[in-house]
Amino acid sequence: MSIESCNTVSITKLKEWGYLNYGIKSGIISWSSSGEVLSRIGIKSTILEHEKFITLDYKQSGESINYNVRIVSIPSNLGKGEILYFVCPNTGKHCRKLYHNSKYFLHREAYRYLYYEKQLESKKSRFLVSIFDKVFIKDEVYAQIYKKHFKTHYNGKETKRYKKILDKIKLAESFPSGTFERLLMM
Repeated sequence: MSIESCNTVSITKLKEWGYLNYGIKSGIISWSSSGEVLSRIGIKSTILEHEKFITLDYKQSGESINYNVRIVSIPSNLGKGEILYFVCPNTGKHCRKLYHNSKYFLHREAYRYLYYEKQLESKKSRFLVSIFDKVFIKDEVYAQIYKKHFKTHYNGKETKRYKKILDKIKLAESFPSGTFERLLMM
């Protein structure tokens, strides 16, 4: 199974939704696809001076599951504030995102056979995709140059960002026509 297909609970989203503000807050998190709700869980956050945790409450295969996940704050390496992390109930590792692949929401390393989709692709497929990305530049690359406040030059010199975009365009133009078709025939 791939990591991308798992339901997740992340510190970033909880902070955005106000669950990590001081106090106690309850609510429901749901996951949907094409407007249809696929699953939902109850969540209660307890953020007090000496204790920080979330309580996850949901049903899976008819079984009620309810447990706490501790949250710790660690000083930022930039010296500005603190960073919040979950403490995985299984591994004890700190993480910013918990994944649901079996019964519980856990750190991704708690699951033995959970991979990123890229890891499941063959080497040939990854190689073809990398060439494809170089040959067929996305429209966003061209659109960046024509953005309203995009600077191509500063103090009479080309900007680094502009040079990178030009390099991508030159690389795409350097491939002879039919390159991708020949690679597919390999």
